[in-house]
Amino acid sequence: GINAEYMGIQIHPMALCGRILVMCVCAIALVCHAQLTHKAQADSIIDILTNGALKGLAYNRTAQFVDKFGHRLAGSANLEIAIDWLVSQLEAEGFENVHTEPVDVPHWVRGHEECMLLEPRQMELPVLGLGYSEGTPLEGVVAPAIVVSSFEELARRAADCAGAIVVFNQPWRGYGKSVEYRVRAASAAAQAGAVAVLVRSVTPFSISSPHTGMMTYDKNDRKRIPAACITVEHAEMLARLQNRGQKIVIRLKMEAKMLEPVTSRNVVAELRGSQHPEQVVLVSGHIDSWDVGQGAMDDAGGSFISWAVLSTLLKLRLRPKRTVRLVLFTAEEIGGLGGAAYFKKHFADIARMDLVMESDLGVFLPFGIEATASEAAVAVLTSVAQHLAPINASAVVGGGGGEDIDTWAAHGVPAVSLANANSEYFYFHHTAGDTMNVLNSTQVDLCTAVWAVTAFVVADLPAMLPRGAPL
Repeated sequence: GINAEYMGIQIHPMALCGRILVMCVCAIALVCHAQLTHKAQADSIIDILTNGALKGLAYNRTAQFVDKFGHRLAGSANLEIAIDWLVSQLEAEGFENVHTEPVDVPHWVRGHEECMLLEPRQMELPVLGLGYSEGTPLEGVVAPAIVVSSFEELARRAADCAGAIVVFNQPWRGYGKSVEYRVRAASAAAQAGAVAVLVRSVTPFSISSPHTGMMTYDKNDRKRIPAACITVEHAEMLARLQNRGQKIVIRLKMEAKMLEPVTSRNVVAELRGSQHPEQVVLVSGHIDSWDVGQGAMDDAGGSFISWAVLSTLLKLRLRPKRTVRLVLFTAEEIGGLGGAAYFKKHFADIARMDLVMESDLGVFLPFGIEATASEAAVAVLTSVAQHLAPINASAVVGGGGGEDIDTWAAHGVPAVSLANANSEYFYFHHTAGDTMNVLNSTQVDLCTAVWAVTAFVVADLPAMLPRGAPL
């Protein structure tokens, strides 16, 4: 007969059918095992985190960390000092294989910045330059402003934009669509001859707070223009002024610039597996942040519930069959550089990577996990999640992943993220408002419980999660 191909290997159809049958039987066995075992351990994890000695652990550690170090922009000395402190804490707690792995990162600095409306009246416009943006000349840029609501409108009005500051007042269409304006606005406006671009902050709700984030220039740009975000309120005000036929003039000053690249580090610690230490369940978050606020929600909270997974298992003397590995990634905010470096360094171990988990979309009230995995693996994870029913967090929904682990998922490794009630996440995202005030200690405890139960039970199953095309 005609041979099939699996992972680049020619396989006879009968052999392939046999292999699929074995995989199905193994998956069913894992589902049954996950349902019938580990209840006592899962209950003990939930209890110690929500009612016992570790109640408040992740929240209090997060508060101590962000109060001590504040924001942690990739490339900054402050991030590296914070990483040194983390390494010392992980070593002191007694974890295994505590170390860092180098990551080359660009070093962008914000400097002083200001934005003034000069006509039709004078007022300061709160502004945050976008990561990787060029700065303005020392005297700033003074130009008439043209407000558009989309890339399509910019194209239609390109003749009006030469020598102007283009203001994008794009409506919120969800983060995935709206963020394209933050990322691409500078290049699009430059092609129309603009001298700078201001982008409405990427958020569904605002209290006059600008939101920063990364932007990019097209490699074919003949000129790189400064780019910054303004508040929703002021973007809409400028649109109203334009609609009334009033002339708008703005002065923008930005000292943003790129310095020489530096070396940052991913942080790694482990609780080694008792039977298969070479097989890994990875729990993670990213330790860098933008240079505003405290980076508490994005992503100290996610990092510290991941750290608390190891602390919980160590405290309860639970040693699963596989290694549970903590990775705190650097430079996620400026392009996922820490995650990319980690994948490149450890790609040879992909067959032994059982599950990758990243929390980077808030640690609000959890209702379960998000999974990107094969149908068989999702069935196993659904059984695992039943142990979280006592805290109403047993749902398994699609969409698992994160900037630092998506490449693993794309290569077939099951990936999980935290499903939580994060509808307000983008209210505070990349703003001065990302502080400890956003987090709730009880909710963080519940998130830690979801994370720890999932990681432990998967790491202690008789076999690794089945691979295959994601649902």
